[in-house]
Amino acid sequence: MRRVLPPLAFGVLALVLWEVFVTAGRVAPFILPAPTAIWAQIVEQKQNIWNAALASGANALVGLIGGTVLAVLAALAASRSRFLGEVSIPFAAVVNALPIIALAPILNNMFESTSSVPRRLVTGIVVFFPVFLNLLRGLREVDPVHQELMRTYAASGWTFARKVRLPGALPHLFTGLRQASSLAVIAAVVAEYFGGLQDGLGARITSAAAFTAYPRAWAFVAGACLLGLTFYLVTLLLERLAMPWRQRLIS
Repeated sequence: MRRVLPPLAFGVLALVLWEVFVTAGRVAPFILPAPTAIWAQIVEQKQNIWNAALASGANALVGLIGGTVLAVLAALAASRSRFLGEVSIPFAAVVNALPIIALAPILNNMFESTSSVPRRLVTGIVVFFPVFLNLLRGLREVDPVHQELMRTYAASGWTFARKVRLPGALPHLFTGLRQASSLAVIAAVVAEYFGGLQDGLGARITSAAAFTAYPRAWAFVAGACLLGLTFYLVTLLLERLAMPWRQRLIS
């Protein structure tokens, strides 16, 4: 309760102040709708929000899985080769610096208008950097005592990686995944602003805003927030399942 109550109380207070601020006329409703107006649209559009969240969530999930797999393979290769490690980090930084608003239209023009591949590629590119960088750091930070012990056992490279390197890098991997899970949803939604199928949250937000239906646009924004929170909470659950010993140590 001590963990849940403070953020819950702060959220309720923020919504009350938001409602009073808009109702008192301090800001125009078309600029910032009141929470009650947004909630009314959430109730009215709940089925559309659910369908759009499924479409955006599918793109985010595919991009998250694909980007994570590539990042893990690249980190494993870079950790075994000094040359690859020196080359890959600047390359990954360049990939991370690519802006979504510039990358999404280019990829959309490379595929059919009904294809979801561009959005998933954008998501995978965004996911790649935090997972790769954190995992590579974890793979390199091996306890010298463990390393020397495995050498005395004449352990092979695969055995050393499976018994020591990979388990020790799990906390770093999930640190990257926690960052990537939220970024995946953001990238998928933003990529939908630039054409393609009009079935995702991003397309619904831009469509509602174009027709000045701002409460409805904010309702879809709330759906995107809940989707990102769901991805993050699932990542936390996977982390607890993958590293139960860490939770026992913390407790």
